[in-house]
Amino acid sequence: MQTVKAAVLFADLRGYTALAERLAPADVLSRLHQFFGVQLSVVGNHGGQVFHVAGDSLMAGFALRRQGQDGGWAALACAQAMLSGFDVLGEQWHCELGIATALGVGVHFGEVAVGLLGPPRHEAWTLIGDTVNVAARLCDRARAGEVLFSAAVLDNVHSTVHQPVYSGLGRESAIGAVSLPYRQLPSFALRGRTAPVEIWCLPATERVRL
Repeated sequence: MQTVKAAVLFADLRGYTALAERLAPADVLSRLHQFFGVQLSVVGNHGGQVFHVAGDSLMAGFALRRQGQDGGWAALACAQAMLSGFDVLGEQWHCELGIATALGVGVHFGEVAVGLLGPPRHEAWTLIGDTVNVAARLCDRARAGEVLFSAAVLDNVHSTVHQPVYSGLGRESAIGAVSLPYRQLPSFALRGRTAPVEIWCLPATERVRL
């Protein structure tokens, strides 16, 4: 087992319950293959590692081998690309099924333990720690098409060689040609935690009603 500083991302499919109600189980499985095919590719393209896929959600870590260096940047850029990548698939599903779907994403940065977990001969690598729990809770709180991330992620972004760009329209960050507009939300206590968390948001470009 190893302890490192990294960014952790959770992504969850909104509207999955309606899909499961409407479709036969085999058809649901086929849609999930489409969904994860898009998302796993995006995570890989941004240098992330997927540790867990269950039902309609996934968990990924970023900058695990670089001790947190630019992990926040990579995770936020990945989150934005995941939302963009799902737009086409979500529109396709809506046309075919009349069901609205979207992503909710949560990102946190901090110390995690990387190790094997599970029964003998069925162990799998995973991430453990409060950082993982906070990322999962942020994902739970994110609305459809929205990315919620902690102040720790923003601190990591500002501590790397990439610096925020300020424009007349407000504050935004950029990785190359990737623009990441964000805004601060009121601090709130996440479920199961006593201390409030300072929250930031990449808002949805269009509100999806589910």
